[in-house]
Amino acid sequence: MKINLKVWRQKNCKDKGRFENYSIDTVTGDMSFLEMIDEVNIDLVKKGKEPIAFESDCREGICGSCYMVIDGQPHGPEKGTTTCQLFMRSYKDGDTVVVEPFRAKAFPMIKDLVVDRSAFDRINAVGGFTSVRVGNAIDANALLVPKQNADMAFDAAACIACGACVAVCKNASAMLFVSAKVSQLALLPQGLPERGERALKMVTQMDHEGFGDCSNTRACESTCPKEIKIENIRRLNKEYLRGKVTEREKQGGSGGD
Repeated sequence: MKINLKVWRQKNCKDKGRFENYSIDTVTGDMSFLEMIDEVNIDLVKKGKEPIAFESDCREGICGSCYMVIDGQPHGPEKGTTTCQLFMRSYKDGDTVVVEPFRAKAFPMIKDLVVDRSAFDRINAVGGFTSVRVGNAIDANALLVPKQNADMAFDAAACIACGACVAVCKNASAMLFVSAKVSQLALLPQGLPERGERALKMVTQMDHEGFGDCSNTRACESTCPKEIKIENIRRLNKEYLRGKVTEREKQGGSGGD
């Protein structure tokens, strides 16, 4: 079948950027969206033109690097699906598809469909870990974890940090991403000692990176390819409040001395 593409092209962050039109008539339903873009790029290279810049890695819905806004929807129209898991059987012959990069102040443009998502890495670096010694694997696994907590932690840990929640949010908020990273540790015994401090550090870094506030529209939840629940944001707010109270108690104790 034939697919018409309207793709955003931008040489760098200083370039104004514009949409360019492409057509490909060798598309099959078994092709993934990225394989279709690959075919377009092969044709462009054969014609001596610059291929469309985009990111991908695992192409199995795990790495989160295949971020694209397709017809106004991060990762495309299919629910619970990354761009690399979107197959062309979702489209009809002659369809026109608009492809854009994620747009957010905290995700600076690099080129075409590629943006810099290293802000997520910096948020993780300040608190997305445990520094408490819990022994080796056997000792750690000996810690009892309630089934409900284990399930919720596992679901939160499914976040692949793709940034779709930021791209779809009218405020470009990263609350769903941060809440998932905070929740997966706050729900487990190994993460409890640093739970409040972790939330404070990660939220502070999130604000520093320039992400917006959460308006609870739930657009992030509906768009997330791993279906991370907005309930995690409630838990993040709780952990942040816990951290603030603990911080003030420590400051009050220091002042008393």
